[in-house]
Amino acid sequence: MKKRGFTLAEIMTVVAIMGMIATIAVPQYVNTVRRSREDALRSNLAVVRAAVDAYRTDTGVFPSSLADVAAATAPANGLTEAGSSSAITTSDWRGPYLRTVPTDPVSSAAFTYTTTSPNVGRVTASAIGNDSRSVAFSTY
Repeated sequence: MKKRGFTLAEIMTVVAIMGMIATIAVPQYVNTVRRSREDALRSNLAVVRAAVDAYRTDTGVFPSSLADVAAATAPANGLTEAGSSSAITTSDWRGPYLRTVPTDPVSSAAFTYTTTSPNVGRVTASAIGNDSRSVAFSTY
């Protein structure tokens, strides 16, 4: 009776080939995931920027916080370019401008919204990754 099966050398060869394929494929997959999160971050920042711009166009002031762009009713006050509080005319407000305020898909943190002069209305996100290519994304 003849026994069938693989020799140890054949199994070791297959494992070595699979290891080489994994060393090529895994870093590519990780880079693809990182790039897709960065693209999602850029998209989220553009959406939030557009909401802040629409809010400002309608009311003449910046939102006091990012939560104001997703509010179901008109907030009482907004911020001028100098960062001071200013009343909002309810009839000018056409929100909500977003259903919910998205978060940074890279760090899962909330966006930073500046409410002090000279950067009132500025939306920024955390740096991407921990490597030397990290950049801070910002929009107005």
